[in-house]
Amino acid sequence: MSWLKHVHIACVILSGGGYFIRGLWMIRESPWLQKKWVQVLPHVIDTALLGSAILLALQLRQYPLAQGWLTAKVFALIGYIVVGAIGLKYGKTKKIRVAAWLSALAIFLYIVLVALTRQVVPFIT
Repeated sequence: MSWLKHVHIACVILSGGGYFIRGLWMIRESPWLQKKWVQVLPHVIDTALLGSAILLALQLRQYPLAQGWLTAKVFALIGYIVVGAIGLKYGKTKKIRVAAWLSALAIFLYIVLVALTRQVVPFIT
């Protein structure tokens, strides 16, 4: 496995784990969410994640719109970003934020399963 794939996988784990923890902090109304590093670090990780994804796609010559599973990941990523932002920031009530947080986690899981199986519908073999 190439170093680039290792970087990408590490960023996936850090991004997903970080989102999960920040969601728990949101539910508990923890002051940790207001720490500067908690607000900045996810952007650094997600930038590295996106950069490594683009470099991997170029290296492997697998591109969205040409590969169905990769297209599914890109569209799911857009959904994850939107729903994830509602979950941690833009939801008007805690109930909405929790529902969006759980939905974003489900979308994240879908993205990981699509990546592992290279199937648009990873639940059907």
